[in-house]
Amino acid sequence: MKQAARKDFVEAFARGLEVIKAFDELHPVLGISEVAERANLARPTAHRFLLTLEELGYVRSTPAGYMLTPKIVDLGMAYISSRGIFNLAQTHMEQLVRELDQSCSLTQLDGSDVVYVARVTVPKIIHLAVTVGARLPAAGTAMGHVLLAELDDEKIDEVIQTPTLSVFVAVQHYTRDQLLEQINFTRQHGYSISDERLSYGVRAVAVPIRASDGSVHSSLSMAAHANAVTVEQLKTEYLPRLVNAATAISQDWERFATLPNRDVASIASSIPPPYAPKLSL
Repeated sequence: MKQAARKDFVEAFARGLEVIKAFDELHPVLGISEVAERANLARPTAHRFLLTLEELGYVRSTPAGYMLTPKIVDLGMAYISSRGIFNLAQTHMEQLVRELDQSCSLTQLDGSDVVYVARVTVPKIIHLAVTVGARLPAAGTAMGHVLLAELDDEKIDEVIQTPTLSVFVAVQHYTRDQLLEQINFTRQHGYSISDERLSYGVRAVAVPIRASDGSVHSSLSMAAHANAVTVEQLKTEYLPRLVNAATAISQDWERFATLPNRDVASIASSIPPPYAPKLSL
């Protein structure tokens, strides 16, 4: 575990978070020794943290070991609620889903991964089943390229060297120069398309959501089966609608920032449709 230079760093709290992070999709149930190993803690220390988390309702003990409870979702939802992200984006995302009959997602960059912070789905079977909170390697996704395009090359190098926390592995791998070439395309054209880059059979298109100062804080994307949607359809049918929605969300976000005492849900309904910027296809 990394040691913080600041004297106010609470190491016990950091260790508790490491215990929570020890659980994931591949390790939903863990024994005390397994938690200790994955969190890099002594077994008695891991046991005390588990007992504390159990008392607080975040884990429960089963005959097979400890597992997280649904209450753990509250920690992630606190971030989403405090930012108002989903409330601001929901109306526009739902409209996209109605028009195109494909799932729509909002993601942000965290380390070398993109993290899903909002999602509107359709009942279809797709190769990647993701939910809010899921992580995907940024270098292997259209959303990731949109978010990486905001960074300079030096910062991108740092991101690439950061180990992913995602359980997914992209089927396509690129050299640094190949990755930067794709990111430069995104910088120039304002969007990214993934043609089965992350998973076979899945295509996606993503665009940035910008703050009032022009910086990118999120990516809006849609994914579809490769046998149902061509790359050309992503460009001509999906991309213009996606840009429209991203522009609307950006405008809602800007207005929300200037009206902190307004109810978030009421803001989206009061914003007129945005002007759709020209696209470079």
